[in-house]
Amino acid sequence: MVGQVLTGMGGVGKTQLAARHARDAWRSGRLDLLVWVTATSRQAVVDGLAEAAHTLLGADREDPERAARAFLAWLEPKPAPNVPRWLVVLDDVTDPADLTGLWPPDSPTGRTVVTTRSRDAALTGRGRRQVTVGVFTEEESESYLTTALAAHDREPLRELMALGGALGWLPLAMSQATAYVVDAGITCASYRARLADRAQRLADLRPTALPDDQTTGVAAAWTLSLDRADHHAPAGLARPMLQLVSMLDPNGIPEAVLTGAPARNWLVHAAPSQDAVSSDDAVRTLRVLHRLSLLDHSPRTPHRAVRVHRLVQRAVRDTLSEAEQDALARVAADALMAAWPEVERDTELAQSLRANTAAVIGVAERALYEPAFHPVLYRNGMSLGAAGQLTDAISSFENVVRLSRTLLGPGHQDTLVSRALLANWQGTKGDAAGAVAAMTDVLGDMERVLGPGHPYTRLVRPLLAWWQRQAGDLTGASALGEWLADSRQVVRPDDPVLFAIRSGLADWEGGTRDPSAVVTIYTELLAEAVHMLGPDHPHTLGIRVNLAAWKGKTGDPAGAAAACEELYEDHVRVLGPAHPQTFRARRELANWHGLAGDASAAVAAFETVLDDMLKVLDPEHPDIRRTRDRLAHWQAKSAKNRTR
Repeated sequence: MVGQVLTGMGGVGKTQLAARHARDAWRSGRLDLLVWVTATSRQAVVDGLAEAAHTLLGADREDPERAARAFLAWLEPKPAPNVPRWLVVLDDVTDPADLTGLWPPDSPTGRTVVTTRSRDAALTGRGRRQVTVGVFTEEESESYLTTALAAHDREPLRELMALGGALGWLPLAMSQATAYVVDAGITCASYRARLADRAQRLADLRPTALPDDQTTGVAAAWTLSLDRADHHAPAGLARPMLQLVSMLDPNGIPEAVLTGAPARNWLVHAAPSQDAVSSDDAVRTLRVLHRLSLLDHSPRTPHRAVRVHRLVQRAVRDTLSEAEQDALARVAADALMAAWPEVERDTELAQSLRANTAAVIGVAERALYEPAFHPVLYRNGMSLGAAGQLTDAISSFENVVRLSRTLLGPGHQDTLVSRALLANWQGTKGDAAGAVAAMTDVLGDMERVLGPGHPYTRLVRPLLAWWQRQAGDLTGASALGEWLADSRQVVRPDDPVLFAIRSGLADWEGGTRDPSAVVTIYTELLAEAVHMLGPDHPHTLGIRVNLAAWKGKTGDPAGAAAACEELYEDHVRVLGPAHPQTFRARRELANWHGLAGDASAAVAAFETVLDDMLKVLDPEHPDIRRTRDRLAHWQAKSAKNRTR
């Protein structure tokens, strides 16, 4: 018969499953012999098998090794008709090596069930099948919680499920939490509030008497595994690696975050026995933690390669002081910044980095402001905005401004910069007048606090002028021109801001110039951008789109469509298919198909790009409104053409 190896993290109920299977098999009369061995060490296995040999065969207890071998020999298949039906359970195997030479034999009438947290390959093979035991499903959780709290004041199902979700659907945690709720006479919501309280520890949230014959609390469920992991090579790295993981997103951490320089420096600092830690050492440490079911490591999904149960994270953080958690939060933020690409070509990676930033903020937000403002706060908000999540970007910067004012002061440099960035994204979402008002206020404060010559003050001036122009104030364009004339004293000539502003000015001037003159301006600007920024920089691609549009306005719509086709392919290659700038290239391509005479093709293209935009962009993004307007325009054109 096939043996089973039940593997999974501590607390998922492997022992309970094995016990239920053994009990059902015995009570149904399907067994002649049932042996249960607590297998936490090799000696424990030997002693358990020897005791079975003494009971069954009268073997001498004084020589347990010999008795154990005698019992295993007795389990070997025997000729009919007197074939014993047996089940041996080896519960809580710590090290696969402990079973070397002690595995019960393969037998058509016998079965071995092993429970373990280890996922080592040595546990499988030879007729043994590994079965991964996970947490409860939501349906199983609903059934368990409804039953466990039936005698308690009945709460709405949503509160029960919220409790299960907060506990990550972990059976051991739900068992102890429901007992605590009943004993303390509190609600599920009160328990969740205590669980979310950073000052509370998991050990404080366990009932005085553990339910269901349990012998350990949730917080202690993984201690043995972590102690063992820390002794695996590379020695001493497992604990600090799991500490770093405990600050990040339980639903997926990019491998690059945990193998980059900041993470490796932390491992060296936390493990004095290691003079240096390589990326390979970091990966080997993740594999150790994976093999012991303390986390899941999936290298084939590098952007969410590491997943961990939220209560494992909480138990690990409980071993750290608040100051240690704060320091570790900054290490995690450093690791995120090191892994964050300057140009976000990979949408999935960017989403994962933002989710991990949110996790750090959720655990130790103040640590990212004190003793110094951490740049990951800027990066997170800018990434949201660049991805088209404008409402979330604004919300992120509103929170940054609020906390920066409180913790750093209203006149702090980062408070002022955050206010300027907030105003900028408000304008991007469509509130140009609001952006002008907010930017005017922050510029006045910068001039008063930082001084008119401060680099940040000088950089906010063109932003204000930009939004003045967007709000319809034509003096904004002249203000930008004045700023450009003085720009050499403010920014480097290869600063992307210069190219964005020069491109905007060229577009605005297009209304009063011959299109050929604007094409000349853009041609010169593109040559400079390619030289200084590179051909694949987002601003270079944006200039190419504008140049193609103005070439089309000179009387060559077919040429503009062909150029936009090439540009779209370059945008997908560089920025990915879901980037707002890629959507803009697609809209330009659709529009020029229509202007080249194919209104029906323009309609089909606009319908497709609108569907794709709605899947990933903020529903209030101005580009969605613009796309709907252009679609309506070409639908009307197409309908008119059909009636002719």
